[in-house]
Amino acid sequence: MPTSHSSHPDITLKRRHNGHYNVKLLIPMLLLIGIGIVMVYSASSTLAQEHFNGEYYFLKKQATFALLGIIVLIGFKNFPYTYFAYLTYPLIILSLVFIAAIEIPGLGVEVKGASRWLYLGIFTFQPSEFARFVLIIYLAYSMSKKENSVKSFSIGFLPHFILLVLFSLLFIHQPDFGSIIIFGALTWIMLFVGGVPIIHLLSPLPILASLLFFLMNQKPYIIDRFLGFLNPWKYASAEGYQLVHSFMAFGSGGLFGAGFGQSYQKLFYLPEPHTDFIFAIIGEEMGFIGVLIILALFAAILHGGISIALRADDPFGSLLSMGLTTALALQLFVNLGVALGLLPTKGLTLPFLSYGGTSLLVSMASVGIMLNIEGTTT
Repeated sequence: MPTSHSSHPDITLKRRHNGHYNVKLLIPMLLLIGIGIVMVYSASSTLAQEHFNGEYYFLKKQATFALLGIIVLIGFKNFPYTYFAYLTYPLIILSLVFIAAIEIPGLGVEVKGASRWLYLGIFTFQPSEFARFVLIIYLAYSMSKKENSVKSFSIGFLPHFILLVLFSLLFIHQPDFGSIIIFGALTWIMLFVGGVPIIHLLSPLPILASLLFFLMNQKPYIIDRFLGFLNPWKYASAEGYQLVHSFMAFGSGGLFGAGFGQSYQKLFYLPEPHTDFIFAIIGEEMGFIGVLIILALFAAILHGGISIALRADDPFGSLLSMGLTTALALQLFVNLGVALGLLPTKGLTLPFLSYGGTSLLVSMASVGIMLNIEGTTT
């Protein structure tokens, strides 16, 4: 990572390429969004007709989110990213308030036994998506500010771990154990990239293992879900149900797929076909070739994000781009891992493709900030 002698991110960096858009990063993102809109319609049309009396219900909302996302992307592309250094702590407070507000009657929205959404009159959004975005900004700012002291346990590791614990305590009550894992992995990766010694990163593992054991005893459904992951066919009518039907979708897709709109699993067999399991519907309708295309587009975005991080002129921009890229990668790997039976079931959207306004807007904002950072490189 680039080094600097300043204790704060340099907010005086000149905008050398203000009008430049990296097409190698932008085009794969736009292609994924376009494919996502089409596949959201295909995966949700029957569901929308059944529950909302209109097959275009989710299509229209996703297209609207995409248009808003373009505005957000352009805005973040032209908003100097270094100003986030001054907004770090207000954003942390705001994200904690949003998560805590889920517990307020009338504001929190409960879906399938989990309260993870916040209702703000005309729309709902998922505070965990915003909080993950804020966590990246905080870690990038804090690590760049303390770059000469990151090897100190009390400076380089402990403050960041405390914030992670604070977020985790709020997520446990929802419950949202998946977000705890994602936040934890993101924090550990960014701290490692920032130079925190491995011994410090390993030090809380015994505590975390004990906490996991405690939670598994307090929440039996966690064990049931893990058993369903290990042997989905044995629990095909219960915990393994989603995974079995995801397997069926991929299996029936073959090499070239069943064709657009021809998915069988979306007909009320595979739950959440337009959100958590849209990748399975893509595999069924677009086949192995379609899956490879999707993976290639994601690989281009991740490569672009890492390249920008390596070329950034300041530590804050470098860590920020790396963190945003890591968050997209983690979300991608977890969603694909769940759909392919490589990870236990976890409700997590697929960036740019799954239905969901908060996820799409945050993902597009992330790309906008990466383009912003690239605009200051030499």
